[in-house]
Amino acid sequence: MSSMLKPFLNSVISIITNDGRHIVGHLRGFDQQTNLIVENCHERVYSMENGVEMAPLGLYVVRGDNVALVGDVDEELDQKLDLSAVRAKGLGPIQW
Repeated sequence: MSSMLKPFLNSVISIITNDGRHIVGHLRGFDQQTNLIVENCHERVYSMENGVEMAPLGLYVVRGDNVALVGDVDEELDQKLDLSAVRAKGLGPIQW
């Protein structure tokens, strides 16, 4: 998987972790274990009552064994989203 991350370097990515967290930020580096270095990132915390809360994380390292999904973010489309109006349950952890 790590070789497939090369096109995402220095761009905004979205990460879903095995424990159900959603982290968005700039991918600055990765290694062969898929450990990710993400800068200027935040966690999107979903709620049925309060919309989406943005919890700032700053510079963050996500361990490769906790990465479930990585995708690029269309920044223009993402900026148009009104996340305060989005109501959703948070993701649960992956069940094996």
